Amino acid sequence: MNLSEKTTENVEFMIEQIKEKLKVLNLGAIKPSHFDEEMYEELKEIYEMVMKKPSFSPNEMQALVEELGNLRKNK
Repeated sequence: MNLSEKTTENVEFMIEQIKEKLKVLNLGAIKPSHFDEEMYEELKEIYEMVMKKPSFSPNEMQALVEELGNLRKNK
């Protein structure tokens, strides 16, 4: 998958991978539809950081979820 391209499919892929790696329990809280390509670079940075680390402390997980919340589109 070429994540250098700002596509909806790539946003969906990264969100799903982040959720899986962080073992997000409330899967409905983070949906690919909550994000758009405008925040793509920021989302990609979070994705790359999450994929590099083998595990996360509860504080790190909280910070990541908060950051993802900040990237959500306005409704």
